[in-house]
Amino acid sequence: MSNKNQSMLLRDAEIEPTGKVLENALGKEIFDVYQELIRTITEEFGLTYEWRFYKDGKAWLCKVVNKKKTIFWLSIWDRYIKTSFFFTEKTRPGVFDLDINNKIKSNFEQAEFTGKLIALILDFDKKEQLKDLQEIVKYKKALK
Repeated sequence: MSNKNQSMLLRDAEIEPTGKVLENALGKEIFDVYQELIRTITEEFGLTYEWRFYKDGKAWLCKVVNKKKTIFWLSIWDRYIKTSFFFTEKTRPGVFDLDINNKIKSNFEQAEFTGKLIALILDFDKKEQLKDLQEIVKYKKALK
């Protein structure tokens, strides 16, 4: 899904992204996807997450971690959820071996490095798309 013209939500530092705030921002259907994502990362992968307001980006971001290692970042946009995984030159090739949608792979192949990292971005609004996220989380979590 290409959402280049969509806008990022949760820009007010005073309004914490509680369940109700997230449901209002995303709408019932996509909020259900968000809840399924949170259930999956906490119950199946044992990850923890924390919402924080970041002044530099002027928005609330959710950092998903395994112990101290960041697995991915999550942000809320107009009608979809965005996750960003970061890989190094060394860990990048493993992504192409994953059982994920080829469109994700081709977008990742064309992604530019920012410093030493390259971002793998997933935008989604359906539960079926969580399968790809799970594969990437499994890979990222296993990395040393």
